[in-house]
Amino acid sequence: MKKYRKMLSDWQTEPIMGLMSVIETQSKKTLANWAVGYAEANLLPIYARHYPEDQRPQLALDYARLWLRKEVKLPEARQRILDCHEAAKEAEENPAAQAAARAIGQAASSIHSGMHSLGLALYGGLAMAYDQLGMDVPWAEHEAFALKECEKMLAALQAVAIPDEPNPVRVKWFC
Repeated sequence: MKKYRKMLSDWQTEPIMGLMSVIETQSKKTLANWAVGYAEANLLPIYARHYPEDQRPQLALDYARLWLRKEVKLPEARQRILDCHEAAKEAEENPAAQAAARAIGQAASSIHSGMHSLGLALYGGLAMAYDQLGMDVPWAEHEAFALKECEKMLAALQAVAIPDEPNPVRVKWFC
């Protein structure tokens, strides 16, 4: 199988920098709700199309929501998120599904740390590019498509962002 990139790596692009700027101004709850909702609507269908019997990504999102509603403790939600990451590892032969599962895992992980919400874009944009364009196009086309998807993610986050959020996440970007 041809080698492929597992995530976007250029953090200096406009949509990624824009996401980082908005993430820094929002609460963990706002970020988690945005990331989980976006992942469920846009990335779960990619994974489910390839692995319809595997419920681990859906369960990660479900348990993230349960945690947000204080209906489960973090260790229980964390186990479902780890299960989703395991599903991603097992999808090695399917780059679109693997990237989708990674993005879903990162979205669900945003209940623990707001920084994880950026993983939705870094993996999710690429999942959508691989899904829509296939694997035979040059990297530049995948990257351009993924960045357009990241622009949509930024717009979705901006739409739910709380102005002057009193409890923004503390973020230390490692890029």
